[in-house]
Amino acid sequence: MSRLVLKFGGTSVGDVDRIKNVARKVEAEVQAGHQVAVVVSAMSGVTNQLVKYCNAIDPLHDAAEYDVVVASGEQVTSGLLAMALQSIGIRSRSWQGWQVPIRSDDTFGKARIADVGTDALLAAMAGGVVPVVPGFQGVTDGGRITTLGRGGSDTSAVALAAALKADRCDIYTDVDGVYTTDPRIVPAARKMNRVTYEEMLEMASLGAKVLQTRSVELAMNHGVRVQVLSSFEAAPGSDLPGTLVVSEDEIVEQEVVSGIAYSRDEAKITLRKVADRPGVAARIFGPLAAAAINVDMIVQNVSEDGRTTDLTFTVGRADLDRTNAVLETSKDDIGFDRLASDPTVVKISIIGVGMRSHTGVAQTMFKTLADEGINIQVITTSEIKVSVLIAEKYTELALRALHTAYGLDRT
Repeated sequence: MSRLVLKFGGTSVGDVDRIKNVARKVEAEVQAGHQVAVVVSAMSGVTNQLVKYCNAIDPLHDAAEYDVVVASGEQVTSGLLAMALQSIGIRSRSWQGWQVPIRSDDTFGKARIADVGTDALLAAMAGGVVPVVPGFQGVTDGGRITTLGRGGSDTSAVALAAALKADRCDIYTDVDGVYTTDPRIVPAARKMNRVTYEEMLEMASLGAKVLQTRSVELAMNHGVRVQVLSSFEAAPGSDLPGTLVVSEDEIVEQEVVSGIAYSRDEAKITLRKVADRPGVAARIFGPLAAAAINVDMIVQNVSEDGRTTDLTFTVGRADLDRTNAVLETSKDDIGFDRLASDPTVVKISIIGVGMRSHTGVAQTMFKTLADEGINIQVITTSEIKVSVLIAEKYTELALRALHTAYGLDRT
């Protein structure tokens, strides 16, 4: 007998029929002899509508009350699924975040989990009851409801699995696993049987939408084995393996490049003729940090005359206007000639733990893009990834060419 945490996303519980389908999957795991706890998201579209209600009342709404409103979507789903399980003879009860409790800090809208209580849930599971817990929710020490940020239900599920010492955390989505790249763009993309925490973390942070980044960090830190699979397949997770996210030790044969991710949520900023003197980078990035603008790729050109240089970096496309405004306000203090911005770029990244022990991986990427006539604007690297910034119009061409170049095409 195993202890499992099953998490179902918004599309998996999108209507009553889909909730009944989820109940049948839970039933199959219970009948197989497993102890099961379930984490659910809000029904698809519900959270977006709740956010619209808040913005319609006041675009500058109180963050604590915003969390009260948007957390209600998961509460509805948890109650409906508990009812659906009861209707097919499975003993079940819903537990809200504050009842578990899932304790968090008081950063409303993007709270971080501090602790998960398990005594009541373990007692219920030992007695044959399936707890249904709403994802995305937490509670402060003062008893206020918090939410964990978009995609936070994945984090809730992994945190619960870690606290319960579950054998596995199954994340049910609308895809049947993690692919080598986006199969909608590259039909030859193939599903991976296993991927390391490090690779999945890079993929999630670099544009892959399968798992939320914080959930992968949590799984890696606590050694939670995570499986990504589809809720629309007939069999449950124990009978239908998706993609397992595990430690590097569990993967015997490591490919040099495991996957290729891309992100269209990029904008490039270039500051021309920046004063080349100590402290100028702090003057640039300090105001951006104060404005909560996240900076990603950074490249500084070599100064020819020893007085000025060009500095290029990327920000999220949604932050472009704010970034321009902050930099223009700080222009005199920074000391630059002019600012150029470009939102029509995309970041392409190759990822693989095998890169640690192989040479020439980056060269293959650069040559492949050059052969396709694609200019590289910015390059950044880490131990298991290489990222480049290119013009957005070449996204599909670059993904397909690189996927073939690294031997990832499905045979």
